[in-house]
Amino acid sequence: MNILALYGLPSSATDDFAEHPDWHVISKAAYTKDQAENIDVILGWDAVGAELIAGPNHVKFVQAMSAGVDYLPLTQFQQQGIQLANTSGIHAEPIAQSTLAMVLAFARGLVPFARQWDNDARRPEMWLPAGKTAVIFGTGHIGRVIARRLNQQGMTVWGLSRHGNAAEGFAKVGTDEQAVAFAAGADVLINVMPLTAATQHFFNASFFNGLKQAPLFVNVGRGQTVDTVALRNALHAGRISGAALDVFEQEPLPSTDPLWQEPRVLITPHISGTVPHLREAVYQIFKPNLEALAATGQIVKNRVDLTAGY
Repeated sequence: MNILALYGLPSSATDDFAEHPDWHVISKAAYTKDQAENIDVILGWDAVGAELIAGPNHVKFVQAMSAGVDYLPLTQFQQQGIQLANTSGIHAEPIAQSTLAMVLAFARGLVPFARQWDNDARRPEMWLPAGKTAVIFGTGHIGRVIARRLNQQGMTVWGLSRHGNAAEGFAKVGTDEQAVAFAAGADVLINVMPLTAATQHFFNASFFNGLKQAPLFVNVGRGQTVDTVALRNALHAGRISGAALDVFEQEPLPSTDPLWQEPRVLITPHISGTVPHLREAVYQIFKPNLEALAATGQIVKNRVDLTAGY
């Protein structure tokens, strides 16, 4: 089995690969185009991978380095029978902690950033999470860990998903079609939706105009699920009380974007999912998939439904 490693393997992989002499790793630096038809597995993704599968190839499995896979050519994968695994789950705790920090920053008056001694003006806007209601859009790995962290703060957490199935940590779960009804009673809205054809600009003018009590809006999902113009208009109209944004329609967010000047917007540069020792965390998904692929031809962990997009 020939593995093109577009992303480095951890040192712990050395002994494992010694036990599998038929697993041959080709680094990105060592790869040449004449090897394309002999590659079975790709770890990571970039223009090299895209060029490889655009021509004759025998790729059976791609291991992505992210939970979201909207940037990958999923239709091509379907047509060629390429299996795809993501890293869903390994980013859940870091994103949940970032989300909690964002909520607390607004609740406890850390946002807007102080520019003068305005304690009398700021105190009436401060609040405690206990007793508040949060709606999380997405009840998968990340959504469930966020729900757990918010429950620990005494918040009631509702969830929304494509299927509407009950999920741990959520007092109730509805379908995406119930988004406006659920959001109407929320103090905090948290987006962890994947980007699909159905979620592109899910948070649009119609959605924001249906809000009733100016919730805080948090986006740690995908930037293109939010219509940025509609978000800014909602801020200016008081439809939302503030926004904590880690992802954007255009990244990097241009220095000229008006969002940088919004006092009630907290911006982080797509870092909420940062995982210490990422290589090792990915390898714990990648290795079992390699073993299963060699034994059965099928991967067993974090397999992406190429039709659904996640």
